[in-house]
Amino acid sequence: MTETIDDSTVKPWESAPESNIVATAGAFERLRILTRYRTIAMVGLSADPMRPSHFAAIYMLSEGYDVIPVNPGSAGGEILGQRVYASLLDIPRERNVEIVDVFRRSEDVGPILDEAIAIAAKVFWMQLGIVNHAEAARARDAGMEVVQNRCVKIEHARFFGGLNLVGMNTGVITSRRRIG
Repeated sequence: MTETIDDSTVKPWESAPESNIVATAGAFERLRILTRYRTIAMVGLSADPMRPSHFAAIYMLSEGYDVIPVNPGSAGGEILGQRVYASLLDIPRERNVEIVDVFRRSEDVGPILDEAIAIAAKVFWMQLGIVNHAEAARARDAGMEVVQNRCVKIEHARFFGGLNLVGMNTGVITSRRRIG
């Protein structure tokens, strides 16, 4: 019998007890997803350049992905030169959304998943700190691949060498003290 956990208690810097872990996409699956699919609808993409979603979108655009902003508060406008849609259902079908990347709270995932299923997205990706096992199971039942509690930008950088774009492995940021 599988135990469940209260999703509101999961923090990205903590691990769930071993018996409570429900598998998400492993490293190979995440690599395959990022290699195969190129169109990402970012739900909750912010126009604020200081927000993590904005930075992730800049990075993914620079890597050649088609990023479609979904944010009801900015619908009809533009973020990073891309037209913003109020919902996944408003995105023209010819855009062919493959990955739905969610920057919303765990408890807000259900209605977003409903829309992702309706547009026949291939992947339901929940960003760092977002874990909802019930909705992940529902997405899998609908034939979607699921990633939880992972950042699309960080995962891409991990696989394709972009971690240095945030100061890692460059020698610019270091914990070593300089002598002299």
